[in-house]
Amino acid sequence: MIKCVKCSLPDEVMKAGFVRGRQRYYCKSCEYHFTQERPAPNPAERRRRQATIADVAKQVGVALSTVSRALNGHSDISATTRQAILEVARQLDYQPNLLAQSLKSRATSTIGVVIPDIERPFFATAVSGIQQIATEAGYRVMICQSKESYQAEVSNVQALIASRVDGLLICHSRETENFDHVKDPARRGIPVVHFDRVCNEVNSAKVILDDRLGAYNVTEHLIEQGCRRIAILAGPPSLLISRQRQAGYLSALRRHGLPIEDALQVHIDFRTASAEACLDTWLAMPEPPDAIFAINYTNAFDLLLALKKRGLRVPEDMAIVGFGDEFLASLIEPGLTTVDLHPYRIGQQAASLFLEQMAQKENFVPRTCVIAGDLIIRQSSLKGHGHLAAWPA
Repeated sequence: MIKCVKCSLPDEVMKAGFVRGRQRYYCKSCEYHFTQERPAPNPAERRRRQATIADVAKQVGVALSTVSRALNGHSDISATTRQAILEVARQLDYQPNLLAQSLKSRATSTIGVVIPDIERPFFATAVSGIQQIATEAGYRVMICQSKESYQAEVSNVQALIASRVDGLLICHSRETENFDHVKDPARRGIPVVHFDRVCNEVNSAKVILDDRLGAYNVTEHLIEQGCRRIAILAGPPSLLISRQRQAGYLSALRRHGLPIEDALQVHIDFRTASAEACLDTWLAMPEPPDAIFAINYTNAFDLLLALKKRGLRVPEDMAIVGFGDEFLASLIEPGLTTVDLHPYRIGQQAASLFLEQMAQKENFVPRTCVIAGDLIIRQSSLKGHGHLAAWPA
């Protein structure tokens, strides 16, 4: 019960609208208008929890439904009441509870994205492509990175699903060999789109590069430059991209009648130390390779630096090619021959497949979109024996 601040009588006090978001009162006994000062918020309490719609309703002195309708722009709320509610919501720093909204609407307008490493330009660019398409369609994007850890990837997927994302776009970590964490949401009807590092155990939409053709082209380029002992620094055999790129490499060797040697094919975990250890093994061979194809462009950079430290010249002593065109590839000396993977386009296509699935629902038929890469020839592979005209100016 509210007492009049002037005459202290409670029975004659009635509500009389709002002033700057505060409830205004009128005492019929002494004909006095007044508002009550709000107690100062406890800073510790405000840090412990977010303001809720109930807090706003209590502060303004109206029903929860009135606050809800005012915040959602319903026309049946008076301008004065709406203004009071909005002012209190601003003062309390009220933020809508997206999870609560999703329980009601069964949609959050949010896409969950899991990538191995946001610091790598390929994945950062792919995410930019995803975000561009998603934003235009009215979706938010939640990004998680596994840092190439299977356990982190599983935790990321579980957290995104628990947050009720409308769909999941995922590129698997190099450690991932079990895909149950993706199979389950796919079985429950949550749209799943794989991109780059995909999983064939899940019947999902996929966006991949033509890894086999790209690897064939880059290996054939080395052969045209006169290389005859071409080694491949492949990735984990569990990754489909590793198997596809190795298959393209082998296909080019067979096409040109070159011998296939197991000693020149090594699977590593993409770490710098692993790449350097492999290089030292090859250099210790009685007949070292005259070229190395690194299926991961960061390992190609590792090899260039390692060869320089060992006093060897690129491409004169050994040609180096990579897979994936990152801006440093054209800045280092010598420039790195590689394959442009078009990551922005991959991201755009992945997001488009998600939107297509959301629109078609149970009528959607998962398909795989294949994007062709472009061979970018630079100095790291030009031994002077091949088609120099292919080198872009």
